Amino acid sequence: STHDLPTLRGYWAGHDLRLRQKLGLFPSPAAREQAVAERARQRAWLLAALEHEQLLPADTGIDPQAVPDLGAELCVAVHTFLARTPCRVLAVQPQDVFGLLEQDNLPGSTDGHPNWRRKLPLALASWADAPRWQALTGALRAERGSSVWPREPAPATPLTAVIPRATYRLQFNRDFTFAQATELVPYLAELGVSHVYASPYLRARPGSMHGYDIVDHNALNPEIGSREDFERFVGALAAHGMGQILDMVPNHMGVMGADNQWWLDVLENGPASVYAGYFDIDWQPLNAQLHGKVLLPILGDQYGVVLARGELTLTFDAARGELSVRYYQHQLPIDPATYPRVAGHHLEQLAAALGTEHDHLAELQSLLTAFGHLPPRDSVESRLITERNRDKEVHKRHLAALCEAQPAVRQHIERSVAEFNGRPDDPASFDLLHGLIRAQAWRPAFWRVASDDINYRRFFDINDLAALRMENPAAFDDTHRLVLDLIAERKLDGLRIDHPDGLNDPRGYFERLQAAVRERANGATGTTGDPRPLYLVVEKILAEHEHLPDDWPIHGATGYRFANLVNGLFVDPAAERRMSRIHADFTHAGGDFDDLVYACKKLILRTALASELNVLANHLARIAAASRNTCDYTVNGLRAALTEVIACFPVYRTYITEAPIAADDRRHIDWAVAVARRRSRAAEVGIFDFLHDVLTLDIATGRGPSYRDQVRTFAMRFQQLSAPVMAKGLEDTAFYRYHRLTSLNDVGGEPRRFGLSVAAFHGANRSRARQWPHNLLATSTHDSKRAEDVRARINVLSELPAAWKLTVQRWRRMNRRRKREAGGRPAPSASDEYLLYQTLVGSFPLGGVDDDALADYRRRIDAYMQKAVREAKANSSWINVDDAYETALSAFVESLLTPGETNLFLPDLRAVVQHLAGHGLRNALAQTLLKLTVPGVPDIYQGSELWQFHLVDPDNRAPVDYARRRHLLAEIRALLDAPPDGWAAALAPLAADPADERLKLYLTWRALQLRARRPELFRDGDY
Repeated sequence: STHDLPTLRGYWAGHDLRLRQKLGLFPSPAAREQAVAERARQRAWLLAALEHEQLLPADTGIDPQAVPDLGAELCVAVHTFLARTPCRVLAVQPQDVFGLLEQDNLPGSTDGHPNWRRKLPLALASWADAPRWQALTGALRAERGSSVWPREPAPATPLTAVIPRATYRLQFNRDFTFAQATELVPYLAELGVSHVYASPYLRARPGSMHGYDIVDHNALNPEIGSREDFERFVGALAAHGMGQILDMVPNHMGVMGADNQWWLDVLENGPASVYAGYFDIDWQPLNAQLHGKVLLPILGDQYGVVLARGELTLTFDAARGELSVRYYQHQLPIDPATYPRVAGHHLEQLAAALGTEHDHLAELQSLLTAFGHLPPRDSVESRLITERNRDKEVHKRHLAALCEAQPAVRQHIERSVAEFNGRPDDPASFDLLHGLIRAQAWRPAFWRVASDDINYRRFFDINDLAALRMENPAAFDDTHRLVLDLIAERKLDGLRIDHPDGLNDPRGYFERLQAAVRERANGATGTTGDPRPLYLVVEKILAEHEHLPDDWPIHGATGYRFANLVNGLFVDPAAERRMSRIHADFTHAGGDFDDLVYACKKLILRTALASELNVLANHLARIAAASRNTCDYTVNGLRAALTEVIACFPVYRTYITEAPIAADDRRHIDWAVAVARRRSRAAEVGIFDFLHDVLTLDIATGRGPSYRDQVRTFAMRFQQLSAPVMAKGLEDTAFYRYHRLTSLNDVGGEPRRFGLSVAAFHGANRSRARQWPHNLLATSTHDSKRAEDVRARINVLSELPAAWKLTVQRWRRMNRRRKREAGGRPAPSASDEYLLYQTLVGSFPLGGVDDDALADYRRRIDAYMQKAVREAKANSSWINVDDAYETALSAFVESLLTPGETNLFLPDLRAVVQHLAGHGLRNALAQTLLKLTVPGVPDIYQGSELWQFHLVDPDNRAPVDYARRRHLLAEIRALLDAPPDGWAAALAPLAADPADERLKLYLTWRALQLRARRPELFRDGDY
C-alpha cells in the first residue's frame, strides 16, 4: 500500500470501499458492485498465491469468507510473498506493519475524511520492541538478507495446480446462463463444492444446447451471457472461495452454416487459406474431381435436382463487395478470383448504360483484372498466400466502395446474379451457376454421399463437426488464446479435455498446453518447472485391462471408470448365468458380446466411416507399392485387412509417435492382428504381417526419412480412426443391442463383466491413490446412458433373477396384443421390448404420479426408445429411419403407460417398482458415499444431489429445480439447529423413508462438509 491506498488490513476488510460509499465517491451503484466483486476475487487470488508458495498460516484456507480480518501472521505472509519477487526494492508501510485500518489519505475526499491527520499507535523509538515489527522484519531478512548490496532474488516457486476439493457439473446453454449460475453460487458453496465444472461456454452454433459445436474459441457464447455477466460469475465464485474447471473442446469445431469464419475462409480460398492447415482436409483425395476441393454433404437431394429447383442461390453483398452461394442456412463463399465471371458478365450492357469512357466503368474493368490476377488457390508458398489474402480483401472493399459510388455498377452485378440463378422452368439456365460452382474450392453434395467421399476428418460421423489439427502450432495458439488468458488471470483453475483420442498426438498436446500455462505464469519459455501447473483431466475411456499412460502431464481422467467400478459393487456376480439365460430366452439372441462388438464395428466401417477407411487403405497401398515384397497387395485386400484389425482392436487406440513404441501399444497391435488373422477368410494372410509391421513402425527400420514419415503418418492416422470406430461400434451400437443387464451398458462400461468384488474395488482405489490421486470421480455425467439412481435400481434385478424372469414373462404375455406388424415383423422386437422393460423398471418415478407427470414420463420414454432403436441400427437408424417400426414402437409405449381399465400392465409395473425402489435407493446412497470418500475428486452432475431418474441426453440435460434444492438444504440445516445429541431424533424421518429426497442431499452435504474440514486428508491421504 501507499499513503493514497488503503492499508493492507483496510483493503482486506473492504473498509475503503465502505468509506467511498459513505462519502458518495462511487459514480454509480453498478461501479460499487463491480468494485466489491473485484475485491473478493483479488482476496481469493491472494490466498491461492500464498498457498502456492506454502505461506498460509496454519488453519488458514483459501476461502476468503473464512478469513474476515487480516491478522499479524497473514500480514507477514503477504510481505514474505512480496519479498520473493524479483523486484529489487520492497517498500513497507508502517501502517501495514502495525495493522491499522484507516489510510492516511482518501483521494477524492476533502472535509468528509481526516486526510493527513492520522498518527501511528507507537512512537518510532518503540518499534524495535513491537512483536509485529520483529516478526515482519525477521521474515524479510530471511528472504532478502540484511545487506544493502543487491543480491539475486530467491528462485520462484514453480506454479502449482489448484486441486479441486469437489466439483459440480453445470450445463450452460441459452436456458442456463452466467447470470443464473451466479445466483446458484451461494447454494453450491453452502453444499460444500469447491469448483464449478462448466460445460463448454465458448461461442457455439446459435441454439446449441451442449456447446461442443464451437465456432469461435476466442469469444464467449453470447446466448450464455456477456463478458460482464461472465466476470460477475467469476467474482461470485471468488467471493465464496470457489473456482471453476472448463470443458475444453480442442478436437473439432462446428462448421457449415455461416458463423465459423475460419471455415468460411477455407471455402473461399481452398489450400491458400491461412486456416487451411487448421483443419484435417485431404486436398488430393482418390476422387480426382475433389482435388483442391472440400466436399460439403449439405444437400437434401442429388446436386442436379437441388440446382434445378433453384435452391442453390448466388447472392451479392454490395456493402461488403462479396459473392456467396446460399443453401438455406449455409453460406458458401465464392473464390474472389472467379468474381469476374459474375461482375464481368455482359459488361457491354454496363458500358452502354454508362458510356465506354466512363471512369466507373474503367475502374470496374481494372478491378476485375485485379481479381483475376490473385495468386491461385493452390498456392503453397507463404508469400503468395499472404499476398492473396491481403489483396482479395482490398479488392472487395474497393468493389463495395464502387457500388456505393455508382448504383449502376451494383445494379449490373445484381442483374448478373439474377441471371446466374436461373429459372426452374429452364434447366439450361442454371449452366452459368453450375460452371461457377465447379470453379470453387468446395463441392456441395447430397448428404448421403458423406460416408463414401467426404475428405475432411470429422468428430465421429458428424458432418457439421470438422476435426482440428492441434499438432499445428498456429491452430493450437488460436484455439487456446482466450482460455489461456483466463487461466493466467486465475479465472479458470483447470480444464477438462474433450475427446483427446481424436488428437494426432494427445501427449504432445498436453505437454504444449501445460508449457503454455507455465509461460503465461512465469514469462519464460515454459520448458522448466512443474510439468503439471494446470489441473487437467481428460475424457479418456479405458478398456478394463488398460491404464492411463503415466507419461501424460495430466491429473487423471473424468471418472467414467470409477462410475462403472462402483456400479459393479451392487451387481450380484452369482446371478450372471441366470440373467444371461433370461436375456437369451426372451430376446432369442445368442452369441458372445465380443462377437457383437466385432460385428458392430464392422458395420460402422462399412457405413458411417467408410470414407475414412478408404483414405487409410489408399495410404497403406502407397506404402505397399514402395517395396517389391508388398507391391502385389491390392487396395481391396488392404482395406479388408484394415477392417479386420480395427474391428478386433482391444482398445480405443494406441499412442504411437516418432518415439519408440511403448510396450502396451505393441501388445495391443500384436493381439489385434493375431485375432484378425484368425477371423479373416482371406487367402493371403501374409497381408496381416505387413500391416502389423507398419503399425508398429518395424517396417521403417533402416529406411529413409521420407519412407519413415509416410509409415509413421499412417500409423498415427490409423489411431485416429480406430478410436471413433470403437466409440460408435461399442457405445453407440452394441450397448443398444445387448440388454442382459442395462445398468452395465454405460460409457466406459464392460457389459461382459458382471459385478465387482469388494477386494477388487479396494484394489482399484489403492491404485488410483498411488497413480492418479486427483482423478475425477463420477457416478453420473452429461454422457451417461442412465442416471446413477436408475442404474442403482436396475442393479437390484441381479439379486432377484427368479422374480425378474417371472415378471418379464408375465409382461410379455400381457402385452403381446399391443404389438403391431412393421415390415413383416413384430414391433417392437423382443430385444427392444426387453430394453423397454428394464428402462421402465429403472426410471419410473417414485411415489404417486398424477396424470400430467405420467404424460410427461410417457413422452420421455417414447423419445428415449426412438433414440435407442436408431442407435442400435437394427430396426431403424438415423440414416434410414423406418417410420412404420418407430410408429409401432411409439404406440406400444403409449399403450403401456396410458392408464385404463384394460391396462393391467401399468399397475403391475407400479407394484414391481415399489418392491425394487427401496433397495435401489440404498444402493444409490452407498455409491454416493463411496464417491465422496474414496481417493479422487468427486464430481456431482447437476441436480444429482437429489434423486434423479433421467436417461441419456437430451433427457439428462433437462432444467434443474435449484430453488427446491436450496429450500431442502435449508430444511436440513434447520433440523441440525438442535444440540448434537438431538440430531439422531431430528434426522430419524429421513432415515425411515429412503424415498425422502432430502436423504441423498443430506448425505452429500455432510460428506462434502467433511472434505472441506479435512482437505489435506482427502487430497493427499493414503488408502
